[in-house]
Amino acid sequence: MAITAQMVKELRETTGAGMMDAKKALTETGGDMEAAQDWLRTKGLAKAAKKSDRTAAEGLVGVALDGAKGVAVEINSETDFVAKNAEFQAMVRNITEAALSVGDLEALKKTEIGGKPVETLLTDAIAKIGENMTLRRMDVLTGETVVSYVHNAAAEGMGKIGVLVALKGADNGIGRQIAMHVAATNPASLSEDDLDPALVEREKTVLTEQARESGKPEAVIEKMIVGRMKKFFEEVTLLGQKFVINPDLTVADAAKEAGVEITGFVRMAVGEGIEKKDEDFAAEVAKTLAG
Repeated sequence: MAITAQMVKELRETTGAGMMDAKKALTETGGDMEAAQDWLRTKGLAKAAKKSDRTAAEGLVGVALDGAKGVAVEINSETDFVAKNAEFQAMVRNITEAALSVGDLEALKKTEIGGKPVETLLTDAIAKIGENMTLRRMDVLTGETVVSYVHNAAAEGMGKIGVLVALKGADNGIGRQIAMHVAATNPASLSEDDLDPALVEREKTVLTEQARESGKPEAVIEKMIVGRMKKFFEEVTLLGQKFVINPDLTVADAAKEAGVEITGFVRMAVGEGIEKKDEDFAAEVAKTLAG
């Protein structure tokens, strides 16, 4: 019986197995879907499916550089125990380095490492380690010079927060300082021009309502709003923020003094935006031991 792409897709969705494993299972069982599921289970390759509904909000962010290009990749696990696992860390390192050769997440999932697509490596790791894992996202940053910084590093090039900063001009050490600043302050954008218009409008609406509650004339309120929006832009844009290493300067001024221009940045923190269920420590340990 001919094994079609649709059959492989269906088996993958049912079992959580990798593409090549699903194809092999169907080939071995003559295209019998139920038999193929059982074949995967006997090989331990369908375990991932049982764990796919678990929240994976821990893990690591990996960063890597190659000349004028930098990448940041987030790979999640269910618990911090796995993030400290040497095997998991090695996988994060290999996948992050592979990301330097591609442009987006989907391409990364299909990139082969040691003869296996990344998505298959992840499925194999789920089956072996016993936790749900996700290759959640990746960002690429290019520039004349790109520097990286990892906060709360678990190993070289990976930790809880990964930062990339792109500079125009020769870096004399200011790049790492700016990257550390980004890790600490989490700016919303590089400059006012890059801010999400919806965020700006929402902030302006809130400030307008607050100003009107003062009961002051409309002309005075308008001036109040202008001043408060200026302060808002200074607080949320990287170039406008006070430099944490020298608060007498803005980040833009510090970069200028160092003879560089900041052209872009990426800040990626593990689990941001993921709704995580609260569990006590004992329950987390019990779940890990249960597999």
